[in-house]
Amino acid sequence: MPGELIITKIEDHVGILTFNRPDKHNAFNDEMGEAFRTAMNDFIAAREVRCILLRSEGKSFCSGRDVSMLGKRVKGESDFDFVKEHQDVRLAQIEAPKPVIAAMRGYALGGGFEIALAADMRIAALDAQMALPEITYGLLPDTGGTQVLTSLIGPARTKYLVMTGRRLDAKTALDWGVVDFVVDPDSLDREALELAKDIAAKSPLALAMAKQLVDHLHGAQIRSGFRQELIAQITLFKTGDYREARSAIKQRRKPEYKGR
Repeated sequence: MPGELIITKIEDHVGILTFNRPDKHNAFNDEMGEAFRTAMNDFIAAREVRCILLRSEGKSFCSGRDVSMLGKRVKGESDFDFVKEHQDVRLAQIEAPKPVIAAMRGYALGGGFEIALAADMRIAALDAQMALPEITYGLLPDTGGTQVLTSLIGPARTKYLVMTGRRLDAKTALDWGVVDFVVDPDSLDREALELAKDIAAKSPLALAMAKQLVDHLHGAQIRSGFRQELIAQITLFKTGDYREARSAIKQRRKPEYKGR
C-alpha cells in the first residue's frame, strides 16, 4: 500500500486511518483530501468500527494543505464551495457518533492541526509542533480552528496562536490544554492504539451518548462559528492583503499591507 495516500484498517473495533504522504510531511493535496473524506465516511458508517484513530507515517502528523496547491481550484469551484466542502468534512468528524483520537507527531500545521483539534482526544509526541500559520498568507483558519481552540483554551491564547501563527511545542500544548497526553515519540502509536482499543471495547451506544452529552455545551456555537470562518475566509481571498502576502512569500521579502 505504499502508493495509497490514506491507508485504512480495522483492529479490535478501532478504525485506523493513516496519512501516507511522508515525503511531504503528509500535506494534503486534492487527491489526499478526497481519500480522507471517503475513509472517514466509511469508518463512521461501519458498524464494526467503534472508535477512530488518526495517525501518520513519517516524521509529521500533517502539515496542512500542500503549499503548491494554495489558491488553486482544480475543479473550478467557487471559494465558497471550496471552503464549505472542507468544513463539511470537519463537521462530520466532530459530529460522528464514534470517538476520534488523533496521534500527533512532528508538524501538525494549519488544516492538519484543525483535523487534530476536531478529534475528541489528542495524544502528542514530544517532538510535536502545532500552529495555525494562515495569518502569514493574509488568511485565517477556516475548518474550525478558531472555534475549537477557543472552547479548549479560551479567547486570549487562541488569539495569540491565530494572530501570530507561532508554533506551539508539545509540553506547552499540554499545559494549555490543547492536547491531552504527551508521550515519547517511540511509544506514540502504541499508547494511542491502546487507548483507542480500550474505548472501542465499551458499549457503542454509551460512547455515542457520552460524546453527544459532552459536546452539547459548545456544539451549537462551534457549528455557527464554522460558518463565520467561511464568510471571513472567502472575504479575505478577495483582498489586496492576501495577494500581497502571497507575492511577498514568493519574492522572499517583507509584505507591505494596506488593509484592503
